[in-house]
Amino acid sequence: MSDGSIQVRSEGAVRVLAFHRPDKKNALTNSMYIALNAALKSAASDDNVRVVLLTGAEGVFTSGNDIGDFLHSPPVHESTPVIELLFILADYAKPIVAAIDGAAVGIGTTLLLHVDDSIATPRARFMLPFVNLGLVPEAGSSLLLPALVGMQRASRWLLSGEPFDAAAGLAAGLINELVAPESLQEVALARAQALAAKPLGALLASKKLLRDPLRAQVKETIRAEAKIFAERLTSPEAKAALAGFLSKKK
Repeated sequence: MSDGSIQVRSEGAVRVLAFHRPDKKNALTNSMYIALNAALKSAASDDNVRVVLLTGAEGVFTSGNDIGDFLHSPPVHESTPVIELLFILADYAKPIVAAIDGAAVGIGTTLLLHVDDSIATPRARFMLPFVNLGLVPEAGSSLLLPALVGMQRASRWLLSGEPFDAAAGLAAGLINELVAPESLQEVALARAQALAAKPLGALLASKKLLRDPLRAQVKETIRAEAKIFAERLTSPEAKAALAGFLSKKK
């Protein structure tokens, strides 16, 4: 099944959601966020689904937001699909496993802060280009990334916007495991199915215990980031940076 360039399928008790816009390196559009949110909500309410596996098509996780589409539907309030996704992830009760190959840009990196296990290939490349676009971090990353990788490393990644490779992501704890590209989907699905085979009550209660201490702060950070992000979108430097990005792509 495919809906809005999000492919959805079930593998036993695992619901697989795949970004599928390979001609645009799986760049995310407003319609893709709407479809992803619906798929996540459906998996959350389906008693036959115990774990979600999030991945991308054809050797790319996601190159982040489709900037042209993004500017037509900017995230100006909490009901905007992209911000709704962030709150869905922050509150998600069931485990999420991510399988990352190729580019994981912007939200393609920050959403990994909300998953419960992540497997990548050596050719995965991560990037947090917000400052370079005249913007600020999102998805609670200004809180969660320093907590995970340390303040100095988080500052380098978020302030410089420079890409970093899979080895750096593994060393910092952003991802848990590196596997060969040809094994990624098999290994990630096996990890997800192993989680799905655990006693469900204990699994969900354990995730809740892990996430609850920071949950309220994460959601408040998402709100604070989103407010400044929306303000920055109207700034002269963001307009110039985004126009330059679009011009370069053309």
